[in-house]
Amino acid sequence: MPESIRIELSPTAAAERAAESLTVLTAIADPVRWAVLDLLGSGTHCVCDLQAHVEVAANLLSYHLKVLRDAGLVTTARRGRWVDYTLAPDAHERLAHALPTAGAARRSAVAS
Repeated sequence: MPESIRIELSPTAAAERAAESLTVLTAIADPVRWAVLDLLGSGTHCVCDLQAHVEVAANLLSYHLKVLRDAGLVTTARRGRWVDYTLAPDAHERLAHALPTAGAARRSAVAS
């Protein structure tokens, strides 16, 4: 039987990981941001496309997009005067790692 591997995080590393997880989970907890992520799941969209599907004021949509950028869930690319938004390449991984049981699941997979 393989010996289980136990990974200990320093208090500082654990606090940093908890803060990062909280940032990601807080970002997706809002219905507007969840709708934006859902739309971006189908590909890249400019703000005008998002505005047509998410019925909030333009300044409020900009705020929600900033929260998603700050959480590392979306990326931007400037196209002339337009800004295109896309899910970050590691967005799915960041979401999975933000879940409280993700660490235990990884340790279990490594031990198997």
